[in-house]
Amino acid sequence: MSYLTSDIKKDIFKKHGKSEKDTGSPEGQIALFTHRISHLTQHLKQKPKDKNTERSLILLVGKRKALLDYLKKNNIERYRAILKKLDIRK
Repeated sequence: MSYLTSDIKKDIFKKHGKSEKDTGSPEGQIALFTHRISHLTQHLKQKPKDKNTERSLILLVGKRKALLDYLKKNNIERYRAILKKLDIRK
């Protein structure tokens, strides 16, 4: 069983994007990255020596940070809304 099925992705994009087909909005991407980051974090708590997963997690956090910086620079209201909605501290 995969942790990220197409139904889960559609649900994430429906909640945080404009629609379930709007996969390119920064809010939808940030929400998807946050879901993946939380899953990888749980995996690393169980298997701390898994270096490939650790590297993937670091890359994902960097991508999410870049998207958050982009949103902060271009639209501060949307940035604050997504931080509050996803409960991300910055």
